[in-house]
Amino acid sequence: MKPLVVQLDDPTLRALSRVTPASTRKRAEFVRAAIRKAIKKTREAHARQAYLAKPDSESEADDWSNAGKWNA
Repeated sequence: MKPLVVQLDDPTLRALSRVTPASTRKRAEFVRAAIRKAIKKTREAHARQAYLAKPDSESEADDWSNAGKWNA
């Protein structure tokens, strides 16, 4: 893993300390999980916007012949 230095303001650091144990590993894993969740949410929002901008036609929506493997 690559290190990343992030500076937090005092209120954010206090809030983080209230929801995660003081152990550096626990706190770091909490931050990694939050970043992964934010990335997933952003990707889903981009996909949603793309489909809203250019939705499938009725014939495309019912055609599963070119469906790819779902990677969740």
